[in-house]
Amino acid sequence: MVYFAYFQPVLQYGIIFGGNSTHAQQVFKLQKRVIRILSGTGPRSSCRNLFKKLNILPVPCQYILSLMLFIIENQQDFLTNTYVHSLDTRNKNHLYLPALSLTCVQKGVSYSGVKIFNNLPSNIQNYKGDRKKIKKELNKYLTIHLFYSITEFLECRTNKRNV
Repeated sequence: MVYFAYFQPVLQYGIIFGGNSTHAQQVFKLQKRVIRILSGTGPRSSCRNLFKKLNILPVPCQYILSLMLFIIENQQDFLTNTYVHSLDTRNKNHLYLPALSLTCVQKGVSYSGVKIFNNLPSNIQNYKGDRKKIKKELNKYLTIHLFYSITEFLECRTNKRNV
């Protein structure tokens, strides 16, 4: 209760804007420190089991969840691949990801959101019209996997496609 009363609201405030910054890793380390203190474990113990036990999402997972809720709430502002070209491909319902080379734009909310949305499992993408259902399913998915970085999330989806 202490975590959800004091730490969680501060962490959630503006996470979609700062969750992909270089300072997010420092916040994640602080989150792990708080989790260890609250659970009474040592400073070098692994936090993955503690996150599952306490039902808390790590900072990268909270970023993914908040960003996906933003994308769902504003999906009218994003184009699908079907709108951009009329080819009937397997990714026709994915959001269109423009080719950009500026890192500051790629780390932005819209670009990162589209990239992460397109890498969600298809069973979760199918709920994009229902905010409650996608939040529930995505929260369950992130709680099972507990990604420690956005790169880990993206690689997990890529590896499953190649298998």
